[in-house]
Amino acid sequence: MTDESTPWGTGLTVAAGVAAVTATAVIVLSLGLLRVHPLLAVGLNMVAVGGLAPTVWGWRNRPVWRWFAFGAGVGVAGGWLALLALVLGGYA
Repeated sequence: MTDESTPWGTGLTVAAGVAAVTATAVIVLSLGLLRVHPLLAVGLNMVAVGGLAPTVWGWRNRPVWRWFAFGAGVGVAGGWLALLALVLGGYA
C-alpha cells in the first residue's frame, strides 16, 4: 500500500480474532481459579491486566499492532463481562 489508507477490513478481522482468543483465555483461566478461591481469580486477573497494560498501550500507535491492542482490550472486557454473567447465573 503506497497511500496512508487504513485497512479496516483486515484490521477489524485481526482484532476480532484476538478478542475471541483473549476472551476465551480469560474465561477459562478465571473459571479454574474461581474453583480454588474467588479472590485468587480476581487478584490474578488484576495483576495480569496491570502487567500487560503498559505494553499493550504502547502498541496503539504502531500501524499493525494497534489491531492487536484493540482486540486485546475488547477481549479482556468481554471476557470479564461473560465471566460475570456466568458467575451471577450460577454456572461457575
